[in-house]
Amino acid sequence: MTALAEPNRMRIVELLREGPRPVSEIAMQLRLRQPQVSKHLKALNEAGLVEVHPHAQQRIYQLQPRPFVELDSWLETFRHIWDRRLDNLDDICRN
Repeated sequence: MTALAEPNRMRIVELLREGPRPVSEIAMQLRLRQPQVSKHLKALNEAGLVEVHPHAQQRIYQLQPRPFVELDSWLETFRHIWDRRLDNLDDICRN
């Protein structure tokens, strides 16, 4: 998931959460040049986070759900720890 450490890539992923988009629309929405967006999309694709489908003259990108499901499963192992710690903090703050 190091591909998500770059801020523009994270912004692209957040935009793609709303649905598939062509490169030109991503560039316009994020106010980046198309070559920059293509470079970031290539990195996200190589990391398995997005997939691309050609449609006429455009390349449509969409998120691959599996890596995000795997990440959520991994994060779930920490949620109970943080829930307990936050509950303890609530108790301390109330007293």
